[in-house]
Amino acid sequence: MKIAIIGASGYTGGDLIRLLLTHSSAEVVIATSRKLVGKRVDSVHPHLKGLTDLVFQNPPVDRMDADVALLAVPHTAGMTHVRGLLERGMKVVDLSADYRLPKEVFEETYGVPHTDYFPAPYGLTELHRDEVRSASFVANPGCFPTGAVLAAAPLATKAKAVIFDSKTGVSGAGNSPSAVTHYPTVADNINPYKWTRHRHLAEMKQEIARLGSKAGVYFTPHLVPVNRGILTTAHILLSEPMEQKEVEALYRKAYEKEFFVRLQPPILAAVRGTNFCDIAVESEGERVVVASAIDNLVKGASGQAIQNMNLMCGFPEQEGLRGAGVLP
Repeated sequence: MKIAIIGASGYTGGDLIRLLLTHSSAEVVIATSRKLVGKRVDSVHPHLKGLTDLVFQNPPVDRMDADVALLAVPHTAGMTHVRGLLERGMKVVDLSADYRLPKEVFEETYGVPHTDYFPAPYGLTELHRDEVRSASFVANPGCFPTGAVLAAAPLATKAKAVIFDSKTGVSGAGNSPSAVTHYPTVADNINPYKWTRHRHLAEMKQEIARLGSKAGVYFTPHLVPVNRGILTTAHILLSEPMEQKEVEALYRKAYEKEFFVRLQPPILAAVRGTNFCDIAVESEGERVVVASAIDNLVKGASGQAIQNMNLMCGFPEQEGLRGAGVLP
């Protein structure tokens, strides 16, 4: 199976290539970059030195020869590629935000018009597996919603409010330097940002509602001085109290067949570089605290895209994604 990675020069593109090196049935044949045409991929991704001979290209869509396209592009860029790729007969997973939300919600959230909208399954695989399996195009979720929604999903219908507090590594901001990610700003510090209006809140509200919940959903992210990972603490206020054993049984039942969701105390290093989401719960009756840990570049982006691709193409869901975390 031939894979095209559109936008392969960033962290997400690099992780797609890294993970697909271990996929038994997939080969990356196109890695695009508008600015780096002709340069070797390993000149930008030195961790891939000796593992790939790929060179950055930028062919027009009508000259791309691949079975699957993975779009590792910023929001508003996905919508310019998707239709053409589908018309070429490719299956597509879009890692941008362009198709995660209904058109009117996207435009309100991102403040730009959507120029080529059509609905797509929301690729939070554990919750929408059947839709993903039968699709030719999937919208990959955002990193924050992935860890947050998986943390809250089993209790969503029993909740009257869900408050997400997330700590994220700096790689979530991408590989372009900025004042926000400058070392003196990040080091030895914890910085809350977009306290009540982060764009990913719309996805969290959407998915909690899709589970049949009427709970209010709230979210505040914090930037912390680590490279990879998101640790989310969900404070779930229940309509009726639940004891610890009841909550634990509910989570075991929800995730007992999910390879990539592990019920254990979340440690960022334990999921670093992996597609796992580690979750632990503690109840105090009317409030349940749920903590989850993911790698924002893998389960929060590239790994989940490959998980979705595997389902769409009929491969084992774990293919290319069985690596262990790097602990300590």
